[in-house]
Amino acid sequence: MAPNRTEMLHDQAAGLDMLEPADVARRLATAQCAAAGVVAGGAEALAAAAELGAAALAGPGRLVYAGAGSSGLMALADALELPGTFGIDRERVVVLFAGAPQTLNAMTGGAEDDVDLAASDVGAAGIGPEDCVIAVSASGSTPYTLAALKAAGARGARTIGIANNAGAPLLKAADAPVLLATPPELLAGSTRMGAGTAQKIALNVLSTLIALKLGHIHDGLMVNVTADNAKLRTRAVGIVARLSGAGEPEATDAIGRAGGSVKHAILIAAGAADRADAHARLTRAGMRVRPALAGLTESSSSRHGGAKS
Repeated sequence: MAPNRTEMLHDQAAGLDMLEPADVARRLATAQCAAAGVVAGGAEALAAAAELGAAALAGPGRLVYAGAGSSGLMALADALELPGTFGIDRERVVVLFAGAPQTLNAMTGGAEDDVDLAASDVGAAGIGPEDCVIAVSASGSTPYTLAALKAAGARGARTIGIANNAGAPLLKAADAPVLLATPPELLAGSTRMGAGTAQKIALNVLSTLIALKLGHIHDGLMVNVTADNAKLRTRAVGIVARLSGAGEPEATDAIGRAGGSVKHAILIAAGAADRADAHARLTRAGMRVRPALAGLTESSSSRHGGAKS
């Protein structure tokens, strides 16, 4: 039986230990870039997967990440940033990491083989038909990750599988499979490197597409950012000012009147009466800023037109 691609020897690996460190560094970096390059080939699959994730969050469901080892860390990194970046409620983003919390301090490998633990974790999280599970495994056959995806699917959840080996069981079991056909690792089997890099990019793309579908992005701006530190408060003011046409003092005031919500503040700064008015307009626009702003402009034009006549 042929080995998985993630376990094969890279053609640039021969004599690696005999090279100068700078030459090794160049080879390692080049291999990482080659792995990153495969993600664009999965664009269609990632777009299809994003439909499932967005549908869960547009309703009462949750986005659940499942993984072990290096792949689990990539999933964890993506999950932890969604609340701050896109304003998604922290309770609606769940992470199932094999053996956590102990394995987050000491990465022992035994937990990734525990299929009973996976089923238990899925049950404890109460995963059901309203949820969407993103399972990530370089080999595509990690027992914990595969068992978690199957258990979630059996409970009615929609499933996304991300793996780096064609024909992997995880891809076959998922509703939305995403293959990242990365080259062999320069250190054979060390999927924290090329495979992990590709996974990180793919997860960034996937979660950003989900946020886009939910209306949390406008012209490349994070219009649902949670501004909970000085840097993000400054960013929020800039976003409100840019999209509303208001000055920074007015934008700052609008954020205060909006209770910290950037989307609402944009409309208030652009002329909405108050937060309630802004919310009503956003609701009618599916919580998307662009049509809500267009509606506000049309309302203003109509009022001015009526006054002249």
